[in-house]
Amino acid sequence: MVAARSTSRFRCRAPGACPLHHALRASVRIELIDDHAVVRAGLRLLIETRHGWTVVAEAAGAEDAVAAASREQPDIILLDLDLGPDRGLDCLPRLRQAAPGARVLILTGVRDPELHLQAVRLGAAGVIAKEKAAESLLKAIECVHAGETWLDRITTASLLAELAQGPRLKATTPDEARVDTLTPRERDVIGLVAEGLRNRDIAERLCISEATVRHHLTSVFTKLAVSDRLALAVYAMRHGLTTTHR
Repeated sequence: MVAARSTSRFRCRAPGACPLHHALRASVRIELIDDHAVVRAGLRLLIETRHGWTVVAEAAGAEDAVAAASREQPDIILLDLDLGPDRGLDCLPRLRQAAPGARVLILTGVRDPELHLQAVRLGAAGVIAKEKAAESLLKAIECVHAGETWLDRITTASLLAELAQGPRLKATTPDEARVDTLTPRERDVIGLVAEGLRNRDIAERLCISEATVRHHLTSVFTKLAVSDRLALAVYAMRHGLTTTHR
């Protein structure tokens, strides 16, 4: 269960009242997963300023990331949601299976709370934005390594609301089951695709990035078992998904 915090991010309690006090002195083995080499190099330099912290593996894509996690068994996996042709969320369950003892911390430039919540559902121990200060990232790693959770207020509130609702009733048909897995933001994207909008237009309409739109479409294609935008538009019309939810 997630404990609430009074600030916009989770802060650990004072030394002596939190396992973080002991984690600060422990060694931490970290895997970096980001498709930009310069980002990985910067993260390595930052992380290894901490005594006992070591980057044991780097990866730019899903397959290399999973193989490295299986080989190195890191304590922390720092995962970007956008891995170019790969999708970090698709990789997350495989990483947790490859390294069961690892804690996954999402480091992302994608600001969509729906994606952050989905990452938590898939087992991420925390989410931190790339725009945050370097010290915030180090604190997030410390807390996650100590067994705590690092989430912002919006993601925490959404998660608690979801838990409060309890398990949903199962849908009665395969199509209903697929539609039931869609998030509100994915439904928004589907409705705009059905209107004929391009990714750039959808991003502007929903005030999100094009990368986030691509993430949502990849997820939608997988959930609804459709192969392209035309098939998605037809599916949306057949199943009442053509009206966007704002």
